[in-house]
This record gives sequence, structure tokens and C-alpha cells, in this order.
Amino acid sequence: MGRLSIFPLAGALLFPRALLPLHIFEPRYRAMVSDAMARDRRIGMIQPRDETAQKPALFDIGCIGRIAEVEALDDGRFNLILEGLTRFRLVSELDVSTPFRQIEADTEAFAGDSADPDPLGIALRADLEREARRYADAKGYAIDWAAVERLDDEGLVNGVAQVTPFDIATKQALLEAPTIAVRADLVVQFLRFFRLDDSDDDDSGATLQ
Repeated sequence: MGRLSIFPLAGALLFPRALLPLHIFEPRYRAMVSDAMARDRRIGMIQPRDETAQKPALFDIGCIGRIAEVEALDDGRFNLILEGLTRFRLVSELDVSTPFRQIEADTEAFAGDSADPDPLGIALRADLEREARRYADAKGYAIDWAAVERLDDEGLVNGVAQVTPFDIATKQALLEAPTIAVRADLVVQFLRFFRLDDSDDDDSGATLQ
């Protein structure tokens, strides 16, 4: 793959063939978007290991996104929709003069990301839908379940992984899962664990479209 501009953002997962809406307001990332639009429209989404550090260390695995839609606002901000292309491995960080960070990225290990995944087993799909309902009910989330049921397996697994407020390490484990089936099984386990975890007192509302 070679040189890749990155957007380190905790909790924001992009998967191959998934979409991720972003609102870009920091000057350094506005510069990153302008640069990407002038070149190949590609940005690497990757999670920082520490949200509080000035220049945090990064996880090893992220996902390349192509800017599928962009709205340039009058004040210089952007609204984007990124389309996931393939995961990548961070090889090294580059010494650059740009305000945004750039890395050497390798996608060789993720050649299978471009292939359609195998369908989930009926039992696993049912487990995922059931645990998603239980989690949403426990947290008081408003969900359009008719829309959820119409999602294909990949859309369901990745959609739940994206919108559920898991911690950074949990999100990273979902991104690094080798197959959709493994990711689905992890999502089921995490939904069950965090629903039953008394220390998780998040009561914010959310709507899955």
C-alpha cells in the first residue's frame, strides 16, 4: 500500500464495505481531507491506544476508507462518508511536515477483505439479533428492528459493532476478527457481557437506522 494519511479516532470503526459518516472540524484533519481529495480520496481510520496523549501510540490494525461523499461547509469543516476498502497493518510512522500523521501501511495480510463473506449460520444470526435486542432494551435504546432484520449478515454484524459503545480494546478486537462469523460471535459475547456488567451505566439513547 505504501504511504497513508491517518485519522486516529477512538471508538470509530470502519470495516471493508461498510460506511462511516464523519464530521471534520479540527484544522489538521481539514487539511488531511483537502489533501486526500487532491490525491486518491483515501484516509486510514485507526484507533489510538490512549485518548489522552498529545500524540498517542496507535493500534497496529486499521481500515482504509475512500471518501465516497463529501460536503464542504462554508467555514472550512467537512461532512464525509467513508467507504471501507480494506484493513491495513501499520508498518511505521513517517516523519512528515504535514499537520496530520502519515504512516507506511501494508494490506497484504488482508487480501480476503475484498471477497464477499460466507453467510452466518442460522443459529448465530438468531443469537446476534436476540442479544442485540436484549442489550438495547437494557440500555433504553430506540431501535428500528424492522430495518435491522432486513440487513444482510455482514451489514448486521458490522453495524452493531460500529454503533454499540464498547470500549477501545473491545472495538479493536472486533476490527481484527479474521472472519464475519468470528466477529459475530465476539459481538454476541460482548453484548451479553456489557449488558450484565453493573459498572456500565451508560443510559444515552441511540437509533440504528
